[in-house]
Amino acid sequence: MASKPPKTPVKAKSAPAKKAAKKTVAKKDGIVPVAKPVLADVRAKIDQIDRSIQALIAERANFAHQVGKAKGKLAAAVDYYRPEREAQVLRMVVDRNEGPLSDEVLVHVYREIMSACLAQQEPLKIGYLGPEGTFSQQAVLKHFGRSAMGLPMASIEEVFQEVEAGNADFGVVPVENSGQGTIQITLDMFLTSNLKICGEVELRVQQFLMSRSGRIDDIERIYAHPQSFMQTSAWLRANLPKAEKIPVSSNAEGARRARNADDAAAIGGESAGHVYGLKKVVTKPIQNDADNTTRFLVIGRQFFPTSGHDRTSVLVFIHDKPGALFDVLSPFARHGISMNRIESRPSHQAKWEYGFFIDLAGHIEDESMQAALAELKAHSAQIKVLGSYPVAVP
Repeated sequence: MASKPPKTPVKAKSAPAKKAAKKTVAKKDGIVPVAKPVLADVRAKIDQIDRSIQALIAERANFAHQVGKAKGKLAAAVDYYRPEREAQVLRMVVDRNEGPLSDEVLVHVYREIMSACLAQQEPLKIGYLGPEGTFSQQAVLKHFGRSAMGLPMASIEEVFQEVEAGNADFGVVPVENSGQGTIQITLDMFLTSNLKICGEVELRVQQFLMSRSGRIDDIERIYAHPQSFMQTSAWLRANLPKAEKIPVSSNAEGARRARNADDAAAIGGESAGHVYGLKKVVTKPIQNDADNTTRFLVIGRQFFPTSGHDRTSVLVFIHDKPGALFDVLSPFARHGISMNRIESRPSHQAKWEYGFFIDLAGHIEDESMQAALAELKAHSAQIKVLGSYPVAVP
């Protein structure tokens, strides 16, 4: 029997050899190891990008200044402002967005850039329901950016008056809440005002209970706007049923009053708490609806061209007769115009005469809108176009 050849001894691989083998196997399997980024290199790249962004913003500001020169010598900042153009720019920002930042974040960034560029001419003056710290002020900041000059007013009526008088370029007023419906005083102002709706803002509203001490056991009375009391009614019934509820003109006014006593509290947004030095009594918002949203209208003195995605608001006065509402609505249906909202209010002009506030999809310049309104004239006492304006951008 033949003997087997002796086995060749196998040498153990060194550590570098093992690593090399692993790398070879990894490449054979199609797996390419990723090198850990060097922090200094990443920061250097960010600095380079920041320099490029800053240079581009400066270039944009220069071109915005040239737009002003191209328009010629105009009277004031309001003459340079074009809400339809801003809406188009912001929609393009949303359309281009592929992440990782949200649409809302990018819109906010571009809004501030446009606000600063416009303010090179002169800051826009925007009236809102004050004092400082209200949700109306937040709506101003969201729509016009921080380069606009906010003018706090004591009431919604005063906002209308100051815009109409020319002391403010535009005003921002609340018109409806997703949970509590319409703010009637705003609609009633349009019955007699000649102002136009130039835009809309949708603002997520979070209501917090705040006080000087931050202790719920201290609270004997609560200040808030009537709408805020309605929006937080369930939480208040369950947690502070005996506390006195004192309505005020705005939540910021309530916060201003609550800062003077430990037994008082206010309902409002976080910004009001920061302005008036109040602490949260509970850390979470207390509104009934988690998706609580308020819609605001931007009011001004003129109509603006179409932005391509608009809403038109009309006020239609009708006489009390059978089928009157059908006569109002049917022309829009026949011309394929969607109705977003309808609200009736006494006209204050004649007994049993009502005005219908109607929000419609489209712009007053659209042929279908013109045809529907022309047809509607035969069935109404008066038609008042309140405005055609861009649909709110997130």
